[in-house]
Amino acid sequence: MDAREIKDEIARRWHKTLARGTDAGTDGARTGRGMSVSGSTPPSVFVGSYGYPKVYVGPMVPPVHGDTAIFDRPERWRGLSLGDIVGLRLGMIRGVKQVRADLAGSGGDSRYVEQLQEVAMSSAPLGSDISFEGPVQIRTAAQRGRHSGGDDTGIPFGPIGLVRSAEFSDMPRPSRQIEKLYYDTDANASEAMFSLYESGIAMSDIQRCLSIGMLGSRRRLVPTKWSITAADSAISSRLLGHVSECDVIDSCRVFCHEHLGNAFAVVLFKNRWLFELVEAWHTPAPDVGNSNTSKASGRASFASDWETSHLQRAPRNTAGAYYAARLGVLEYLAERHVQAGALVLREIRPEYSVPVGVWQVREGVRAAMKNPVAVADSMADGVRLAASATGIATSDWLGHADTTRLARQRTLGDYA
Repeated sequence: MDAREIKDEIARRWHKTLARGTDAGTDGARTGRGMSVSGSTPPSVFVGSYGYPKVYVGPMVPPVHGDTAIFDRPERWRGLSLGDIVGLRLGMIRGVKQVRADLAGSGGDSRYVEQLQEVAMSSAPLGSDISFEGPVQIRTAAQRGRHSGGDDTGIPFGPIGLVRSAEFSDMPRPSRQIEKLYYDTDANASEAMFSLYESGIAMSDIQRCLSIGMLGSRRRLVPTKWSITAADSAISSRLLGHVSECDVIDSCRVFCHEHLGNAFAVVLFKNRWLFELVEAWHTPAPDVGNSNTSKASGRASFASDWETSHLQRAPRNTAGAYYAARLGVLEYLAERHVQAGALVLREIRPEYSVPVGVWQVREGVRAAMKNPVAVADSMADGVRLAASATGIATSDWLGHADTTRLARQRTLGDYA
């Protein structure tokens, strides 16, 4: 099922549900002023970026009761199909109300945000009753195709409506670690996120807390897609501080993993910290009989970003995917108290028809680093081995990567 078929199927299902007002397995109903929905939020809250610093924020609720945690827990989506994941996300109704990101404003808006912060602290799904100003609308983030200069930071979501009122019940005990950091207004956001991470709190929970303005000394609402990248960046930077003081690995290691139409190959080689992500995505080839896989042929397009221990650069080309991949690599190195140069190859295949968010880059690289390792005789052999796990030639990967040049410069510099 491609992106258009997935989107159309979800839209048909929701139009049918909303037309009837109720449905087997759902709890949605029309009211005199609009629609109301009763269900269990995973918990899930979403902060949009449109109109910033005035943002649309609210809960996301599937119209079913019970254990709905999987609806908003990417860490539990390994093994699910792309259609399964999109179905979970589009199966939640997103309620929104516009508030100021700096949390200033009327008392009513402040109480609304406080409610959502209480939701975000919840350790389990909780009962939710949302009333809307009018009918909810079918709007999805499902898009056909992939990449034209941006990245897939965001996760698809389903019908959306303006919140008139929101009530939450059966509030479970808050996570103790999250509650502690919520009341600690002296710790900055980076310190708070890393403290939660070290306590074993899932990345999706950390990102949600940052987004809804619960962490740091200067708190504000952070659009969800920004908070995802901010958390990946902050936590991986903390790990890098430790890794950069460790000894260099003694061998070239290659790790591979495939999921959701993405192939990941990671090469760790003997070098001080150096990191590069190279992404390649397939585009229709022009009808010229050219079978070469290159940017010029139209068969694949590339984007890359890199850094060294002495030069940190904003990833202009791969954006959120860069920090997600970097976190996965640094977790492996930090656990083993070593440092290395790292080249990550990501092949985005045509079957990745609906971008579902950079969480899948983080989880894909994490999964790769847990797979059996292949030891190569040299970095060159490691790159060839990594490329063989993709459908793109080694020469094409190297033609769009700077790793070889950077590693050579660092080696000469080390012995200067």
